[in-house]
Amino acid sequence: MRLSFAAVVLTALTTTAAVPAAAQTPAVPTSATLPASNPFAAPSTLPFAAPPFDRIKDADYQPALEAGMAEQRAEVNNIVRVRSAPTFDNTIAALERSGRLLERAALAFYGVVGANTNDVLQKTQEVLAPKFAAHQDAIQLNPQLFARVKMLYDARTTLQLTPEQLQVLTLTYENMVHAGAQLSPADKTKLSALNAQLSTLETAFQQKLLAAAKAGALVVDDRAKLAGLSEAEIVAAAGAAKDRGMPGKFVLTLQNTTQQPALAALTDRATREALFNAGWTRAEKGDANDTRATIAELAELRAQKAKLLGFPTWADYVLADQMAKNPATALGFMQQLGKPVGAEQRREAAELQAQIKAEGDDFVLKPWDWDFYSEKLRKAKYDLNQDELKPYFEIDKVLTDGVFYAANQLYGITFKRRTDLPVYQPDVMVYEVSEENGTPIGLMYFDYWKRDNKNGGAWMSNFVNQSKLLGTKPVIYNVGNFTKPAPGQPGLITFDDVTTMFHEFGHALHGLFANQTYPSVSGTNTARDFVEFPSQFNEHWALDPKVLPHYAVNREGKVIPPELVAKIKRAATFDSGSTFGQALAAAELDMSWHSLPATAGRQDVAAFEKQALAATGLDTDDVPPRYRSSYFLHIWGNGYSAGYYAYQWTKMLDANAYAWFENHGGLTRANGQRFRDMILSKGHTEEYAPMFRAFNGKDPEVAPLLHDLGINADGSRIAAK
Repeated sequence: MRLSFAAVVLTALTTTAAVPAAAQTPAVPTSATLPASNPFAAPSTLPFAAPPFDRIKDADYQPALEAGMAEQRAEVNNIVRVRSAPTFDNTIAALERSGRLLERAALAFYGVVGANTNDVLQKTQEVLAPKFAAHQDAIQLNPQLFARVKMLYDARTTLQLTPEQLQVLTLTYENMVHAGAQLSPADKTKLSALNAQLSTLETAFQQKLLAAAKAGALVVDDRAKLAGLSEAEIVAAAGAAKDRGMPGKFVLTLQNTTQQPALAALTDRATREALFNAGWTRAEKGDANDTRATIAELAELRAQKAKLLGFPTWADYVLADQMAKNPATALGFMQQLGKPVGAEQRREAAELQAQIKAEGDDFVLKPWDWDFYSEKLRKAKYDLNQDELKPYFEIDKVLTDGVFYAANQLYGITFKRRTDLPVYQPDVMVYEVSEENGTPIGLMYFDYWKRDNKNGGAWMSNFVNQSKLLGTKPVIYNVGNFTKPAPGQPGLITFDDVTTMFHEFGHALHGLFANQTYPSVSGTNTARDFVEFPSQFNEHWALDPKVLPHYAVNREGKVIPPELVAKIKRAATFDSGSTFGQALAAAELDMSWHSLPATAGRQDVAAFEKQALAATGLDTDDVPPRYRSSYFLHIWGNGYSAGYYAYQWTKMLDANAYAWFENHGGLTRANGQRFRDMILSKGHTEEYAPMFRAFNGKDPEVAPLLHDLGINADGSRIAAK
């Protein structure tokens, strides 16, 4: 997942330079600056301007962020007070240059608050949320600034701009219109109030969910109830309990998804059910961490905002600048998948029910049984045991000899560990990335281990954005939530974790190869239904015959045997109806929430969710959505509202692109360079559909995606080879 503060605020602050002007807020004296002792007061002197985490204290963020907003107000006041006619440089480029203090503080703050938060940081986030919303509105809704931008936009064909400059001007104008710049003064006031409410609610949702996930962890008293887990996993559960002041007990922490990893191994059905229900109800306990009222209000207010801006629904508003362009296209795409995927789910459920019966049991398959019996069936059909695979996937080797190696073979880049740069948590690793000729590209931070004070899931973002205008190179981080081994034990991970590492590094490559002048169109500043394309495409190299044997080596130095590789590949489409269907159901649930008109009013969360899932045509009783409404962090707190379909949409793009690679020689340096030149280095300097068509030779089709899932368009299975 591509995640950052940009999804909430920096989209405006750094990509359209959303800075209040004098017409909206009182002028702020230029003396409103930070004391020199604040580590954000001046640009970092570390390599690549990396954040000086060794100097940053929790109390430094709020004054830096507030001073950053004040500094931008002064900068933008200067822009709107210019007496000469607007030019690209004195208006658009000036906006792109503004807000340096705010950006360096915000990127560091939101990186840490997502991965290593605490009470002080959460309180800072809560206090600043409405201030950031007001800050964004002040620039986007400023009539003087909009007048200057519109003058340039109307004259754009006569300005002799470069293609990138024209794109930046066009997007700045369109973003301001989209944000409400053409509303009446009264409606702008209403919009600002709505934005403040939404920002506050989104922050509240994130904080409630983090607390709910921690409090909802399953506590087990009897070690026997954990039968099926490995010794290392049991030791880790005991350690988690000890950390929480419960020595002698065991704690299974919750992953931010419906299905939990331990469900595939736990032999005690009652424990499986308890763990599933702990996750399923984590944020629906009627306590202070219950998110239902928050999300019901969020959905209602988003619909009201869309109406105010002239859109029928929030989904119409969000998709206007996406690759799909409108909800009808996105829904049509998902509906093409619903019938064949639903048919596959029902086949899989029947197989699992037969497996249960064959073992002499007569209970009805439930969601907490699915992964357990699916793993048994996987072993029976493919003789593939995940525990047999784990010894070949040691996390450091996966990173250096797998993820890095594939990138080197495709793009020629190299990696050097940096232990001299400060980090925000001791487990974080830093690498310098260089071109084939040794020219530095940027820095990469990796933070992989699960912590109670870390948001769930995995993501990528920037500490420093690339821009030729600003003279900055990318500083990027990948965050995961893998289970940390007990001291002295190897960091063994599942193949799903391996895939996650390749996925997030695909985002990183998109950021590292950014080659833009203007920060607003740099790197991963792209549409939701395009930004996941490079990451999902990068997953393919995890199983590439040139890459897999290079990193899949156990502690004795034995390379993963060919017969085991063959089993992995034969099983690649196993359970695809379940795994893909979970995400597809979540995407349709998201679209249902955000297709509500303003007249619909506030919804009962449970009733609405039940109705929405029933309408998908998927087997959501046996295969519940990957995220339930009450813990759907992507859409209520991380900027993916009406956009979760992007994961499936970009799987279509990735399947088509990978098919192109397969038809042109696979993993080669030449193919990698072509992909870098035509996709990864483009940012948002071009429109997405023509960009993809230029690389692929044609528009994307659903067929390659279904083929990757092992399903034909009519719902039948593709015969195994």
